[in-house]
Amino acid sequence: MNDSPRSIRLLAFATCAALAASCGEGSPASAGASSIGGDARTIIAERNLNEADVSAALSTYTPTGRHDEYYTFASGGHAGNIIVIGVPSMRILKYIAVFTPEPWQGYGYGDESGDLLKAGSRAGNLITWADQHHPALSESGGEYDGRWLFIGDKANPRMAVIDLRDFMTKQIVTSELLQSDHGAAFVTPDTDYVIETSQYPAPLGGKYAPIESYDAEYRGAMVFWKFDKQKGRIIPEQSFAIELPPYMQDLADAGKRVSDGWVFCNSINTERAWGGTMEGKPSLESGSTQNDMDYLHCIPWKKAEQVAAAGKTETIAGMRTIRLQTAIDEGLLFLVPEPKSPHGVDITPDGEDIVVGGKLDTHCTVYSATKIKDLAEQKKFAGRDPYGVPVLDFKQSIRGQCEIGLGPLHTQFDGQGNAYTSVFIESVVAKWSLKDLKLIEKIDSHFNIGHLCAAEGDTVSPDGKYLLAMNKWALDRFAPVGPLLPQNFQLVGLAGQKMTRLYDMPLPLGEPHYAQMIKADKLKPIEVYTPIGTNPFHEGVDPNAVTAGKERIERKDDGVHVWMTAVRSHFTPDIVRVKEGDVVHLHVTNVEQAHDATHGLAIGSHNVNLSLEPGKHCNVTFTAKRAGVYPFYCTEVCSALHLEMAGYLLVEPR
Repeated sequence: MNDSPRSIRLLAFATCAALAASCGEGSPASAGASSIGGDARTIIAERNLNEADVSAALSTYTPTGRHDEYYTFASGGHAGNIIVIGVPSMRILKYIAVFTPEPWQGYGYGDESGDLLKAGSRAGNLITWADQHHPALSESGGEYDGRWLFIGDKANPRMAVIDLRDFMTKQIVTSELLQSDHGAAFVTPDTDYVIETSQYPAPLGGKYAPIESYDAEYRGAMVFWKFDKQKGRIIPEQSFAIELPPYMQDLADAGKRVSDGWVFCNSINTERAWGGTMEGKPSLESGSTQNDMDYLHCIPWKKAEQVAAAGKTETIAGMRTIRLQTAIDEGLLFLVPEPKSPHGVDITPDGEDIVVGGKLDTHCTVYSATKIKDLAEQKKFAGRDPYGVPVLDFKQSIRGQCEIGLGPLHTQFDGQGNAYTSVFIESVVAKWSLKDLKLIEKIDSHFNIGHLCAAEGDTVSPDGKYLLAMNKWALDRFAPVGPLLPQNFQLVGLAGQKMTRLYDMPLPLGEPHYAQMIKADKLKPIEVYTPIGTNPFHEGVDPNAVTAGKERIERKDDGVHVWMTAVRSHFTPDIVRVKEGDVVHLHVTNVEQAHDATHGLAIGSHNVNLSLEPGKHCNVTFTAKRAGVYPFYCTEVCSALHLEMAGYLLVEPR
């Protein structure tokens, strides 16, 4: 490496940041020797790094013991979980189990978590997978408050509530009003409601109707799940829905500030196509992309809340539903044309602009919330759709369009007047000015970018520091692992004059979609459960919590009950004697209060695995079906005598 001013600046920067001993005074490594851990100049030379490489590495490097500035909560896609990622380090901190069993956390292997998963059953089936799309953080006044997280399941429309004190799922609700969703989850600015919007139209309530009756009997709907912030739970009986025409409703976003009290939702397939490729009809794909325009749905949800409270609803599959004609009569639904096959609908921090990206368009279309509200209030309609829903004039509803490129999708904001849009076909992030609707710059993403997530980007005050580009393909970015490749999350820096790509992160879960990024200091996670015996699902001490000295085994009418404690490094009792065919009820309390003193409890051949964090109580029920000797043991390395933390389940023959 030469001693040009550029190289000297590079070495000085790298050396200071990496705490290297010198700025080029050390001897180069001998031929073939490893430079790992050596001086900065040698490392840079041997790894063939340039100044941009080193700058990016230093921008994300987070020394051991130092915490990240942000948490990112990303959808786990088909894995049915949430991925917690630190930013800027891009280190995965945790998977939060949501819709699928997760053995390490004992999720789905105990009575309460098993019951939680059963609450999401549909059509009489226990569903053990999900297609998660859009996590949403709870908000207060349009700001993330760090208290709760919500996520929906597109394939099996359900909604989950996650507590960010202990990063655990606490509730799953579902309504068979819908048969799929996509606009889920999105919250109103004070988390009064969590929004879930259908995607593929179907007869409401799960009934059957032939596809030929699509126009007459197939419908969409938007569900407003009422959320109680004090209890931290969705209240189904206080929730309601609005019936929608059989367009494929897509993403949604709740208004804020100027547009507070409204929600906006995209749709595709105004053609109302339904396929039939083996029956001599066009495919759904070609049939649904004929029209030049689809419809943006505009709903004054606060007014809809009043209509539902007045009882102007019909109960369908247990959900209070405002029927389509009532929504029209009460002024609860307005349509505005939007460029064909739109996807993203994102509202600016001031709530005035609604940005829509059309997958088959080259523009971002910027709608004015004020204009839409005025047109609706004055009943200035350009016409009505085939179902009688009023349609507002396109040109009178927009502020303008920005030429972005081929395939704009989703938009985020930096709080400095700039918008950032993912452009799928070009595989770029486009930065543009909200003020004059002019393109500023583009940066490549690798490859086929979908969603993107900015620091606090969905709030009334985005931070504008980092952007996460969530790419569907990885191709040549990482070491090959066969034909099924990871996703690629690319961290982009926004603080400089130009966007800078900082990090490529392979994510071996399919298929993550959306994410939200929140300041770390807004979250207040607990370290231990207090008091001892707390059941996280009950938000209090479990009735079967055990304290030291109170352990016991009792036979009752419903089976054998075992009250057990776990502490470094033994279980009490460590011998459990039952009879073949007995129903066994384990009540286990970790009586530790030391930070990170987690134990596990696994029982061989019985599908029992519990995670026992400090102070936590778990219940699990199983049947001892076959006589035998079954060791149980702690699955979390907890002390030098971890292997000795074990015992036996003795199932005696009848």
